[in-house]
Amino acid sequence: VPEHVWRINLDVPEEAQQNLSFGGADRWWEQTDLTKLILASNKLQSLSEDVQLLPALTMLDVHDNQLTSLPPALGQLENLQKLDVSHNKLRSLPEELLQLPRLRSLLVQHNELSQLPEGLGQLLTLEELDVSNNQLTAIPTSFALLVNLVRLNLAWNQLRELPADLSAMKSLRQLDCTKNYLETVPSKLATMPSLEQLYLRKNKLRSLPEFPSCKLLKELHAGENQIEILDAENLKQLSSLCVLELRDNKIKAVPEEITVLQKLERLDLANNDISRLPYTLGNLPQLKFLALEGNPLRTIRRDLLQKGTQELLKYLRSKIQDEGPGPNEEPPVTAMTLPSQSKVNIHAITTLKLLEYSEKQAAEIPAAVFDAVGSNPVATVNFSKNQLREIPPRLVELKDSVCDVSLAFNKISCISLELCLLHKLTHLDLRNNVLTALPEEMEALKRLHTINLAFNRFKVFPSVLYHLPALETILLSNNQVGSIDPVQLKGMDKLGTLDLQNNDLLQVPPELGNCENLRSLLLEGNPFRTPRAAVLAKGTAAVLEYLRSRIPT
Repeated sequence: VPEHVWRINLDVPEEAQQNLSFGGADRWWEQTDLTKLILASNKLQSLSEDVQLLPALTMLDVHDNQLTSLPPALGQLENLQKLDVSHNKLRSLPEELLQLPRLRSLLVQHNELSQLPEGLGQLLTLEELDVSNNQLTAIPTSFALLVNLVRLNLAWNQLRELPADLSAMKSLRQLDCTKNYLETVPSKLATMPSLEQLYLRKNKLRSLPEFPSCKLLKELHAGENQIEILDAENLKQLSSLCVLELRDNKIKAVPEEITVLQKLERLDLANNDISRLPYTLGNLPQLKFLALEGNPLRTIRRDLLQKGTQELLKYLRSKIQDEGPGPNEEPPVTAMTLPSQSKVNIHAITTLKLLEYSEKQAAEIPAAVFDAVGSNPVATVNFSKNQLREIPPRLVELKDSVCDVSLAFNKISCISLELCLLHKLTHLDLRNNVLTALPEEMEALKRLHTINLAFNRFKVFPSVLYHLPALETILLSNNQVGSIDPVQLKGMDKLGTLDLQNNDLLQVPPELGNCENLRSLLLEGNPFRTPRAAVLAKGTAAVLEYLRSRIPT
């Protein structure tokens, strides 16, 4: 930066020295100091301490340069309101920056920051803070003090969690956490009274966060996560929502309760696993955009999807009238009628061979549900998302036909022997329970080829799994498993997928490399040192090869 730029307030301008007679009123350089300095898009590698000679600066813009550090003298600019140092090569911010008493906007996106100053919360006047596209792994807890902050951008960093204290930001309207490693969002964030826009795209969320009191939340962007369930209760709290973006997740069903979102204008559900839609979607009065492409929808023809949102909504509304109970589907009001308003779906039992009683928050399955089966063969049982504490004993009545059982999202703490009698079982989903062990009697399930035990409380790898010869897929992520036996695993010829992400494996035995049938081995999120993340990122074949190379000869 040319020297005279820093001295512009001190030196008499050139034209004043050219013997021109300036009257007192014309001597402008004595009346005003420089307030805005824009040095953007140059090749500056450093900023001079002389910046302190410009104490009247309200705006300093040095974005898009090659700065690796900032001068401590910046802390002297007590009138500075906006500082843009984005798109540089900064590795840290000087502590002196925290002394700026009037700073309203601080833009430091696209740098190389791995941490922020712990005292950043001292910048009480801050209204806009952008730290996106850095290498941050944590947020200082002092952030909670930024009570005047309106916009906070944390996108494209390496955050694994958000501090619950952020909820103290009572003015925050826009929070962008796109592209981090968040698996959950603290429920306290829901108490942010002013939050209107929340971006959570490209994270690792497995369910939609709960927002019991975000009365003003208008936009929720949570695409490209691993969300499987839309909880009806969560939706009911989002009464002001205009935009709900959930594309590229693993959502299987849309609850009828989505119709409580009366202000919804945009709903993006593209590229999920949705097979049917509630027709009541057609009744959302403000809905102008509905994206559904890339779903295995059975009830809606593809050509209808291409005709656009209005035609689709018209079709859904037309089906609401048609959907009165048909003559075959109205069960007699005897053993079939449940105490709740929901009757057993006899049609599903007879045509789909499906017995379903899910999302009822029930502590036990009513007898009427099993009574409704009669002599019909049932292949699939779905009792997920209840409050069951044990395996329903009457499941054993279905042992000659049932092959797929889901008891996911319950509170089951142990497996009863009834389950071990379902000799035709091929798929068993027990994720999100409180299991710590499996009984050896499960060895009788000779046809079982997929078992999902994710999000339980296993501390050891259940040994009975080694004795199930047909197993092709074992999903055991998000437990506390500390070790595995590679010799026993090698004996499992059919095993193609083994998911052990987010457990407590302190080491990976090299002999695991001999399990050459494994097509998908997932080990991320464990505390072991080797294989390193760079090897894991290359995929299963590379990991197995690496492990084989470590086997002592």
